[in-house]
Amino acid sequence: MTDFHDGRAGIDAALVQRLLAQQFPQWAELPVTPVKIDGWDNRTYRLGRDLTARLPTAEGYTAAIDKEHQWLPVLAPSLPVEIPEAVAKGAPGEGYPYPWAIRRWIDGETASMESVADLDDFARSIAEFILALQSVDATDGPLAGAHSFYRGAPPSHYHDETVAALAELEGQIDTNLAREVWDAALATSWDRPPVWFHGDIASGNLLVQNGRLSAVIDFGTSGVGDPACDLVIAYTFFAGSSRETFRTAVSQDAATWARARGWTLWKALITKDFPVIERVLDDHLTQTR
Repeated sequence: MTDFHDGRAGIDAALVQRLLAQQFPQWAELPVTPVKIDGWDNRTYRLGRDLTARLPTAEGYTAAIDKEHQWLPVLAPSLPVEIPEAVAKGAPGEGYPYPWAIRRWIDGETASMESVADLDDFARSIAEFILALQSVDATDGPLAGAHSFYRGAPPSHYHDETVAALAELEGQIDTNLAREVWDAALATSWDRPPVWFHGDIASGNLLVQNGRLSAVIDFGTSGVGDPACDLVIAYTFFAGSSRETFRTAVSQDAATWARARGWTLWKALITKDFPVIERVLDDHLTQTR
């Protein structure tokens, strides 16, 4: 029997076809094809022209299935661009041990420096999306925790990993300045009612049509809590005038930005993303000196 507990192993188009035949025979004859750009948390397949199937690659990613199915319809009417539409939930079957999801297909090209027509305009669009998301009633929303991989939670959750990474990178980066950035993040907290956050606003989850933002996908790490994690794109995609355009348009306070730099630094340290580390350190100096 296939070991589906080994990451992406065993998940393929044939499995999707068997699951459809077993659970959704109305779609069993649709062609099943892998999407061109896929993530690690889920394998995604296009079903015909209008649908997709998303299959978690490990148990830790399964919480997103019920969460997205419940909350995507709640969020969608308040957001300025398209987001995934939950169509159906699949159950474990054919040896595959996890729940899975069927979504509506969204046309668009993954955001990149080549596909975005105007970075400043794109920065404003992302800021508009974030503010619209934060404005949605967060009552009874899923509080940040394991389901969001602690995005939206206090940065102290990542403290041990950050300290260990700083020790490992001693001599390769300015660890004193990096520790200053981290301490500044730990010194602040989200002291207001929790708000909605996406949790992974990254280029791979942003779709573009005619050079403009047209959709935001993959709400698997979404929840309610501290929205600082949604500012990370300032350092991973924007720079110069587009970063400043984003900073102005998204209108978050200095403490939230301090936590955003801390969150970005943690991730960049553990992945050894030196360009992002340098951007965070430079921005800390610019904003605090």
